[in-house]
Amino acid sequence: MIKNLFDKSGQSTPRTDAVLTQIHVPSSVDATPVPAKMAGRIATAEREIEAFQDRWDRPQIEQFVAADYQLVYQSLLWTLESQPTIGQRFLEWGSGFSIVSAIAAEIGLNAIGIEAESDLLAMGRKTIQSWNVSVELVQGNFLPPGADLLSEDPMLPSLGHDVADGYQQLGLDLDDFAMVYAYPWPGEDDFLEVVFDRYAARGALLMMFCGPNDIRLWRKTS
Repeated sequence: MIKNLFDKSGQSTPRTDAVLTQIHVPSSVDATPVPAKMAGRIATAEREIEAFQDRWDRPQIEQFVAADYQLVYQSLLWTLESQPTIGQRFLEWGSGFSIVSAIAAEIGLNAIGIEAESDLLAMGRKTIQSWNVSVELVQGNFLPPGADLLSEDPMLPSLGHDVADGYQQLGLDLDDFAMVYAYPWPGEDDFLEVVFDRYAARGALLMMFCGPNDIRLWRKTS
């Protein structure tokens, strides 16, 4: 159940260099019970990721790294129960196996994933089918057109993907989404914050998994 509550329970920290406000996700969020069905699905997906990464018959996709999906599930639940939302449309940037998109759909969000790599997209479709949830997946670039020009580092892994514009395929823009999730490559978090700040809708949320026990949540406030 999605709750659009307008009394924030988290501490907010304004940024001086942007119009994003960080929302404190409490460390106790990892104590949120994970239903057995969800825990089982996540465990199965993690085994499939391990098997995929252990294959020797194709090049490794170096930019794909698994997140802590139980923590992401717990953090998404906390966010929906404690933070105001501007809608139900959810976007996963670089959806990979689409586990986060599947989690979002399972808890009631209208989930969409954009993934550049065809092999990962195929595995994402397998996840969606096995979880029996409704998620729209497209192969494409999750950066809005022109967003690469916002980067001060031309070597960031998110740049230079020779794939179609994911938003054009969806018939949507980034500001049509209420929440975006990303697992940034080390050093990319600031860049993704800048992209979100530039293109997202006022009031939209950006959640990033940045490593073990490190979930960051931002709101575009103006």
